[in-house]
Amino acid sequence: MFNLPNSLTTFRIFLVPVLVVVLLTKFEGKEIWAVAIFLVAATTDALDGYIARRRGQVTALGTLLDPVADKLLISAALISLVEEGLAPAWMVVIIVGRELAVSGLRSLASQRGIEIAASVWGKFKMISQVMAIVLLILDRKLPLPFSRSGEMVLWVVLVLAVFSAADYFLKFYRSLGFAEPAGRRERGGRR
Repeated sequence: MFNLPNSLTTFRIFLVPVLVVVLLTKFEGKEIWAVAIFLVAATTDALDGYIARRRGQVTALGTLLDPVADKLLISAALISLVEEGLAPAWMVVIIVGRELAVSGLRSLASQRGIEIAASVWGKFKMISQVMAIVLLILDRKLPLPFSRSGEMVLWVVLVLAVFSAADYFLKFYRSLGFAEPAGRRERGGRR
């Protein structure tokens, strides 16, 4: 079913290849165009879910497409930035790998009738990813004290990616009926 939230999500998916082409093509002012396209796409991420909940337009299609659109946007942007020499490949591999692992976990949980709620770590990760990508795109245009700020924020993304993945896996583990890892109980319970 197509409604405004689903149209925004679809528009975000449409913007992904446009962003990649702009990032990988050499022309004057491409950084400004890339940031504008990326921020429009990222804004649709914030709007689609809000509008869907507010208007009572949450659909199965939107529930499926929204996380796919998010992962496509972030992964395509980061991989393009690696190609441009603006992001360390090893960091991007970990971040994109986390996205795939958590998506696989949520799919497995869904098949078992388990819904894993979104993590607050994941929300912070998304915000820091947007900041990192914008700063990385602008890296060569920023004055010296700020020229490596995108990579510094990417470190924050990396830490949040690991924490949010651990949170998702722990929630799944607990949903299977295990309260906590056995080693913690033997040491005297929670701390």
